[in-house]
Amino acid sequence: MNHVLQSSPVRASSSLMTLMMAATPSSPPPSISFPRRTFLFFSSTTSTALSLPSPPPDTTITDRIFMDFSLCPTFFRPEGTDPTLCSSPVPLGRLIIGLYGHLAPITVSNFKAMCSSRSLYRNTLVHKIFPGQFFLAGRQGLSRRDSKLGELHPPLDFLPPNTDTLRPNAFLLKHSRGGVVSLCLSENDDDPDVKLDPHYRNVEFLITTGPGPCPQLDNKNVVFGTVLQGLDVVAAIASIPTYKPSERIQKYNELAAFIGDKRADTARAIWNRPLKTVYISDCGELKLKPNATTKPSLSPTLPY
Repeated sequence: MNHVLQSSPVRASSSLMTLMMAATPSSPPPSISFPRRTFLFFSSTTSTALSLPSPPPDTTITDRIFMDFSLCPTFFRPEGTDPTLCSSPVPLGRLIIGLYGHLAPITVSNFKAMCSSRSLYRNTLVHKIFPGQFFLAGRQGLSRRDSKLGELHPPLDFLPPNTDTLRPNAFLLKHSRGGVVSLCLSENDDDPDVKLDPHYRNVEFLITTGPGPCPQLDNKNVVFGTVLQGLDVVAAIASIPTYKPSERIQKYNELAAFIGDKRADTARAIWNRPLKTVYISDCGELKLKPNATTKPSLSPTLPY
């Protein structure tokens, strides 16, 4: 009996301690504090990383080609298997074009092949001139007869498919001045039936004539080169008069297009055609000097 009474206070004290411990809230985990300087460092590093500009397009000139342009007083004669395109050409001059082989490698490779290894651009027309903006060349016609009239004859399946047109960075350069060389996409006017061919390759190109920019071409066509020498030739081509319908005919054409008359497109196809025959009389590749690919883009007014 005494033993029980003596142990009772111990048990009561133990129970009381247990209750007190259960009632005491657990202490919070230790907090981690950073000095203010650390937060300033992280903040400045993050904002700097977000504000870094993307690297500019690589406009290193990897290749050069030349193009000679001429006027023909008499139009091309289609008869014969190997016709003389012009019996008495009037030379306009030569363009030296630098190509951006790193920025648009397949476009540049195809352009070089059309100029040098097969020279298919030779004797093709400058078929459209938009005064104060640009001119077009390298159009593909539907038949061999068309090719004898200064147009390219498909298929051009010896060229690889141009995957440059699928890469966003190929559209970064702007048509900001005269002498910009682009692959025609938005302005392409190859024969519609030619475009349906599974082996179709787009090789039509444009050259801006200045004096101002052509923002309507930006982000829609692949800039792959620049005129290094011969801007006076570009200006001479731009000054050739073109066919422009009267305002009355233009309104009739708009009405015909509105009601779905396909003849409207056919009629518009001859708008902006030069009234004098201007064509590429010769073209080819010029070899760069050693280590020239390591140099930055050349000025369009300074020949290399």
